[in-house]
Amino acid sequence: MSVSLLVVEDKDKTRQSISNAIEPLGFDVTFACDGLDGLSKAKQSYFDIVLLDHKMPVMDGLSLLKNLRELDAYRHSPLLFMSTQDLVEIEPKALKAGATQCLAKPLQQDFLVDTLKAWAVRLVA
Repeated sequence: MSVSLLVVEDKDKTRQSISNAIEPLGFDVTFACDGLDGLSKAKQSYFDIVLLDHKMPVMDGLSLLKNLRELDAYRHSPLLFMSTQDLVEIEPKALKAGATQCLAKPLQQDFLVDTLKAWAVRLVA
């Protein structure tokens, strides 16, 4: 089974870094450049895992979380929230909005890969 991943991130450099880190995993990856673009792509196709940024133009990550959780397809999907903000401050808000897990940015590539592998194993099990 191939795992589909939607990465919603507005910064080109961060998208490229994520792409380089996860390429060996063999996931089917789609990128969105802001929250509204991510929501649109999530409505068009189902993704097994959504990795999304906090601060983005057009629609921020907290709004995207809420919108995704309102869709039947994403009620129980892993929504992984990334933020440069102190997680002690933002994590409760993200979890309340629907995040499954919060990741601190800048992302540690090994941690990101391990996290995505762990979620992929749960999806297949």
